[in-house]
Amino acid sequence: MQRLPLDAPSSTGTSTCSPTRFLRLALPLAALSLFVAGCGGSKTETASTDVGNSTSGATASTGNSPATGPATKMVSADAVQPDVSGPTVKVGLLHSLSGTMAISESSVKDAEMMAIDEINAKGGVLGKKIVPVVEDGASDWPTFKTKAEKLLTQDKVAAVFGCWTSVSRKTVLPTFEKYNGLLFYPVQYEGMETSPNIFYTGATTNQQISPAVEWLIKTKGLKKFFLLGSDYVFPRTANAEIKPQVAALGGTIVGEEYTPLGHREYSTIVDKIKAAKPDVVFNSLNGDSNVEFFKQMKAVGLTAKDMPTMSVSIAEPEIRAIGPSTLAGHWAVWNYFETTKTPANTKFVADFKSKFPKTPVTDDPMEAGYFGVYLWKAAVEKAKSFDVDKVKAAAGGITYSAPGGPVMIDGKTQHMYKTVRIGVVKPDGMFQEVWNSGKPVKPDPYLEGYPWAKGLKDKLVTS
Repeated sequence: MQRLPLDAPSSTGTSTCSPTRFLRLALPLAALSLFVAGCGGSKTETASTDVGNSTSGATASTGNSPATGPATKMVSADAVQPDVSGPTVKVGLLHSLSGTMAISESSVKDAEMMAIDEINAKGGVLGKKIVPVVEDGASDWPTFKTKAEKLLTQDKVAAVFGCWTSVSRKTVLPTFEKYNGLLFYPVQYEGMETSPNIFYTGATTNQQISPAVEWLIKTKGLKKFFLLGSDYVFPRTANAEIKPQVAALGGTIVGEEYTPLGHREYSTIVDKIKAAKPDVVFNSLNGDSNVEFFKQMKAVGLTAKDMPTMSVSIAEPEIRAIGPSTLAGHWAVWNYFETTKTPANTKFVADFKSKFPKTPVTDDPMEAGYFGVYLWKAAVEKAKSFDVDKVKAAAGGITYSAPGGPVMIDGKTQHMYKTVRIGVVKPDGMFQEVWNSGKPVKPDPYLEGYPWAKGLKDKLVTS
């Protein structure tokens, strides 16, 4: 989830730069890397690759699971092996614990800590207790890069769990590839990326945005879309993916607007929405811009009944900030809600609120951060080693019964099979699920399985 600002250069007013140009602005780094492997998280050693029938805990698959093993890649001469010579093993937790992003990332760090504590209480991993090395990215992308390098080269951690925004991920990606480290990234994102050194535990496009578009058109009969987003890589790339899908399904785009991150004045855009008369606003605004947008929509009489929105970056914490009465009746799409009905989630919510009583709600990135630790544990135990290449080779096909439902690592892309969920905001600030995909959806970060997306990869991925 790309919830808060800071993923792009600030500007004033709306912007119309192209998605491809914006990717280049947001990524003055090395080329986006291709190819991948997998990972895992385990309470049992029972072999399984059936996501729909996975049992409690993580399950290490020992057979030829889907696309097992990492893609072929020459290891850098700078590769650093984790230090596992003693009775403990270090892992890094790299999140913004200060600055603008702290409001979102701190709770993800807490969820990862809870998973570590649970694992240590049951003996650790391969007989070693996990020692978390917590670093503050400070909502500053160069700091993320510096801290990532420290964790890999000085602390010699076996894995890092962290980042939130796409820019933080793209900033540290070359560091993890240079030193052959492992990053578990817990937030939904725009797709069009794979790396042999990143496991993406959040959703990619076909596990969030694309299903929401199809549901709006096919199930709700809403065909006229107004696209509204913050001006940075995630919304612009997402909307570049939405437009051909809407056209293929017989819909139309009646408006498209972007505002700077942190923008607060939406009266002009609300007037444009009223004039365009869309059936639905597809919203990828981030952070406190959402507060002002929805309040200004309501102020002119546009409620969920009159002008429904589908949001991809509003979860339980944002509902509390905006106000449940303002958002009631609007939709959002995720893979997890606090109200998701699974035995694992009942325990997860209760345990988290007991351990961190000052955090009133759970949400999708917290859940993805939590189960990412268990997936790493399962991959290590399946590999019988903390060696990064062996862990990646072991990871494909590992399953875990996460709070949001069963997940499985796709060995080819190092993304997860995940269930898609659409919810409507209730007056109490929680989501009521109105649709789900029925089973975990195979990740397709480049949308190669969708005819309407032909050519998007070449257009959106720069090198």
